[in-house]
Amino acid sequence: MDKRPVDVVVISDVHLGTYGCHARELVAYLKSIAPNILILNGDIIDGWQFSKRYFPSTHMAVIKEVLNLMTKGTRVFYITGNHDELLRKYADFQLSNFTLTDKLVLEIDNKMTWIFHGDVFDNTSKGGAKILAKLGSNGYGMLILFNRFVNFILKSLGREKLSISKKVMAEVNKMAKINTFEMIAAELAIEKKYDYVICGHIHQPQKRVVENEQGKVTYLNSGDWVEHLTALEYSHNEWKIFEYNEKDFQHIPATEMSRQVNVVTDEISFYINSLAI
Repeated sequence: MDKRPVDVVVISDVHLGTYGCHARELVAYLKSIAPNILILNGDIIDGWQFSKRYFPSTHMAVIKEVLNLMTKGTRVFYITGNHDELLRKYADFQLSNFTLTDKLVLEIDNKMTWIFHGDVFDNTSKGGAKILAKLGSNGYGMLILFNRFVNFILKSLGREKLSISKKVMAEVNKMAKINTFEMIAAELAIEKKYDYVICGHIHQPQKRVVENEQGKVTYLNSGDWVEHLTALEYSHNEWKIFEYNEKDFQHIPATEMSRQVNVVTDEISFYINSLAI
């Protein structure tokens, strides 16, 4: 398979180690590209829900594919988020073409790009509210797992998929005032004279120009690999939102699909049992 050359790729909110992570699809995407720079913009490994008993081979394959890209010359920046905040004490660690940091400023084609996860603007991930956020994260994981099981049944019946969890997340984003989040990030970037500002955190892919009396900036969000399966790509002097489409990649063999329903039901049983412990 020929790899597609890309100057810069940004992915965020993968949440490895959770039931909602679409690791198989992310591996397929990573295998299809040859980026000069890969930026992992936070919440790649989910420390909030991490369990030694649940880290499937497909999740490990994501890590292996990132390492594979590094061995082939891709420069990788890992920017910490709130779900992988334990890594923040190791910020500014660098080894060969891998860098761990809290934020990043890159000059790309003579334009300054400011990149960070974005949880710094979210009060629900701080202080006492953080406990409620973690509880909500666990409940959301169960909802995603249930949604996946329902969609497997609907697909086998030739019916359209439902996205219950996406609707719930949309309502949460409304309550969290997603537009306020974007405006704060954009206005701060304008003040700092950046041309682009890139965030993750809110699981909402976006590209829009924000302008005020001080100037303008292009705000971008890489979305997530739980609901939207999106990334940001920079090539030919332009940022674009990539959206994973299964039709563009090799389909899973029928034998693999039959195996997946057993995996999903096993995951549901495991999750219920873990709640009972």
